[in-house]
Amino acid sequence: MKRRIAVLIVLLLVAGLAQSHEFWLQPKKFRFKVGEEMKIDFMVGENFTGTFWDMKRHKVEKAEVHAGSIVKNVMKDVKPTEGNNLGYKFDKEGTHLVGVESNFAFIELEGKKFNEYLKEDGIDNILDERTRENKLEQTAHEYYKRYAKLLVQAGDKTDETYRKRLGFRYEIIPMVNPYTLKSGDYLECRVLWEGRPAPGALVKVWGRAGNRNFLQDIYTESDGTVKFPISNSGPWMVSSVRMIKADKEGADYQSLWASLVFAVE
Repeated sequence: MKRRIAVLIVLLLVAGLAQSHEFWLQPKKFRFKVGEEMKIDFMVGENFTGTFWDMKRHKVEKAEVHAGSIVKNVMKDVKPTEGNNLGYKFDKEGTHLVGVESNFAFIELEGKKFNEYLKEDGIDNILDERTRENKLEQTAHEYYKRYAKLLVQAGDKTDETYRKRLGFRYEIIPMVNPYTLKSGDYLECRVLWEGRPAPGALVKVWGRAGNRNFLQDIYTESDGTVKFPISNSGPWMVSSVRMIKADKEGADYQSLWASLVFAVE
């Protein structure tokens, strides 16, 4: 099924919290001074609104901060608390990229709910397969993993850190530095599956304006890219999910969730 240019823009109220899907890294702010400390909340929810990630149920397998060619392993700084899960003190000017990878968690959904979830997140390959195999009524067992990225800025000097590949199996990379953009500009991102462009993937682009959130649903082009307008200043999140047949015992499927968070002035 080809949907080259399918863009849906929906105005979402904060009160309309839906089924919790997305996982993202939420700092208290996005621009810092050198020597200042950043505190990051690990969040889960929908509509760019959610609750603290339950670290009693989930674990972090990888946590890094990238600044140019410098890579710092910050696993020891991850705290299993409700918010303030990761702190980092900036020792140099520039764009910084934080990457977090979770372990696999397990979920079981009855057939109808699982099918609705597939439709909502554009996971057509699995929905079509379940339809062909007459499994729409069957309960689904799924492993899921999160790949979250956060771009922040220390000082005024921007650099090429934003474009670094972290080696995540599913990854979203901006084509320009978001901290050089302003409201009214466009941003292009590329979605990679196992290091290669992912065509036809549904990407959700969330923008926050005051107490309201805007959602753009866009399908990637043949080169794995999506391009969207930056309609307002403030925080933004780009997210996507990829689902495949499980390659480990205990589940039917496994999903890989990617998110990228940044802010535009």
